[in-house]
Amino acid sequence: MTVTATKFTPEVMLSAPRRSPGVPNPSGKLVLYTIRVLDIESGNSELLTEDPEAGCPVWVGEEKVLYLKTDSRGNTTFIVRSVKSPEPESYDIGKINAPLSDLKVKKLPSGNIALACSALVNPDGELVNPETDKKPLSSAKVYTSLFVRHWDTWNSDRKRSIFYGALGEEDGKLVLLGNTLTNALGGTNLSSPVPPFGDSADFDIGPSGLVFVAKDPELDPATYTKTDLYFIPLKTFTEPQAPAPRIIKTPGLEGYSQTPVFSHCGTKVAFTRMHSRQYESDKTRLILVPDINNPDVTEEFYATEDGAGGWDSRPEAIAWGLDDSHLYVSAEFHGRRMLFQLPSTPSKATQFPKLIETPKGSVVGFSVLHRPGSETTVTTADILFVSSTSLIDNSCYSIAHPGTLECRLISSTSKEGKSFGLSRSQVDSIWFSGAGDYDVHAWVVRPSTFSKDSKKKYPLAMLIHGGPQGAWNDSWSTRWNPAVFAEQGYVVVCPNPTGSTGYGQDFEDAITGNWGGRPYQDLVRCFEWIEQNMPEVDTDRAVALGASYGGFMINWIQGQPLGRKFKALVCHDGVFSTLNQWATEELFFPIHDFEGTLYENRAAYEKWDPARFANEWATPELIIHSELDYRLPVTEGLAAFNVLQAKKVPSKLLVFPDENHWVLKPENSLVWHREVLGWINKYSGVEEEQKSN
Repeated sequence: MTVTATKFTPEVMLSAPRRSPGVPNPSGKLVLYTIRVLDIESGNSELLTEDPEAGCPVWVGEEKVLYLKTDSRGNTTFIVRSVKSPEPESYDIGKINAPLSDLKVKKLPSGNIALACSALVNPDGELVNPETDKKPLSSAKVYTSLFVRHWDTWNSDRKRSIFYGALGEEDGKLVLLGNTLTNALGGTNLSSPVPPFGDSADFDIGPSGLVFVAKDPELDPATYTKTDLYFIPLKTFTEPQAPAPRIIKTPGLEGYSQTPVFSHCGTKVAFTRMHSRQYESDKTRLILVPDINNPDVTEEFYATEDGAGGWDSRPEAIAWGLDDSHLYVSAEFHGRRMLFQLPSTPSKATQFPKLIETPKGSVVGFSVLHRPGSETTVTTADILFVSSTSLIDNSCYSIAHPGTLECRLISSTSKEGKSFGLSRSQVDSIWFSGAGDYDVHAWVVRPSTFSKDSKKKYPLAMLIHGGPQGAWNDSWSTRWNPAVFAEQGYVVVCPNPTGSTGYGQDFEDAITGNWGGRPYQDLVRCFEWIEQNMPEVDTDRAVALGASYGGFMINWIQGQPLGRKFKALVCHDGVFSTLNQWATEELFFPIHDFEGTLYENRAAYEKWDPARFANEWATPELIIHSELDYRLPVTEGLAAFNVLQAKKVPSKLLVFPDENHWVLKPENSLVWHREVLGWINKYSGVEEEQKSN
């Protein structure tokens, strides 16, 4: 953005440029993101192509980029483009009659370039093009087993699979060898990337083959979370048939496997894995495969005899140092996603990972920069390219030096929030005593016009996060952005009560079987702390908003004493009755969080049922729900609205027929913000203040 907004509004937020995490080229001088290239030294960027059908760009040389173009007929073309100016060259190297995504490449010792991507296949392992696929005459769907639907899609016999191939050079140009791709998972009954959010992070390419994660085909995916790591040995990536995948064994750990990454030498793999096979938010453990050709041997970092793991954090993304002696991992910590360094051998990791200095906010991506001669230097001299966001900045690129505290800003789309009319001075955090012997953290975002010297009091907007194993982090969002509410004239408080991630696994696990217990009491303590310690906040004009589990908590609050403290409530895709949790798709979620099935432990579901207290509902409430939300079906919103209307409680229903658990379409998002802000502003008095100004 080049013009500073006079006020940060939903329109400003949604129109702001969006950048993917940056990926450096081999020399570390240029960075590829979205469909642009950034020069690190100058900070200038250039658009690769204006084609709206282009995507998935990857480096295939110092100044060459490979990307995919999928046309309206579902056909995908591989295109190579030089980033040289002023007349960059581009050419096609192959076409596949199906949509492809999640492109990844790796230069092989032979000089060729291995590539892998994902695509939809039929039960025979053949590519499927939804645009040209034969349409059934009837819309009927018949099922005799779970999974019936997932996230926002009715399941079918189509599934995702990984395809591989190789690029060679002819007459100075890259070509797709054999002009074909091979289904790596053909005949295996495995699917990867893992739906609904799996992407290229679910697999990686090494000089000796592919590693990938996939659901255990022997377990019901609706009731189990178990995903395993597999290795497929490949030498040239032109093999017409892939060898059978070999499972990586991790005795005692049977939960999600995620983010496999080959070492630079190509013989080792690091990845993460959870313990429980029925818990999506278990603590992730960092695992090493010392020799990928011996998949029976793995080592766990910070392992303990009791199996709990010594490092009380959840590692996520992984990168290897240039000489493979160190690992860099990201993990949540106290409301931020931070970056850490540790030795790449578990036996040498005798101390917990070292925190690396990064910009204020949360890391969303990072890469180790290559430098001439770096192969002979120690990894404390590694340089990291870091992509991050914050509560006031939607995209920030920086250079971090793990060996020092130095971190240098390279580029910010919003000039560190200035283009939005936002500043870091608006962001604060508080700690308050929770319902037990522990403290709870919350983020605070104030209006840009806020002045401590003023006698003006601002109404409270309390935002309650979903998950419930989630957290409000110092990071950007276009769906629930605290700054949007703050700029309306609220002091926004975003608490991370019991169940939140980033504050230790015990704190996170304590919400199990306790949905309306400790978390609710933590929110009560938060409200009381604000009343007693934040004189600039007018709690008599408070409003509360939440989505998903946060929507459950809004409906729970409605039937509890705290509900009478708020002038208005907003419930987005929330839970009306926990007895309806078995209408969801991922059944392992209620099985874990309510400590059993509905028919085996009905009392646990009834205990925290918001509908049980519907006779107490009295606070004006806006209900928002979407018809493609299969996680929490639209009937949950309809039931809550019907109760409010029948009780003559002021209420409004907003429904999106074409959205899922999230509101993603820009025009729908504008309507969402208009209705939400209009609702809370009406009851908090902000509407009258805005008219008077």
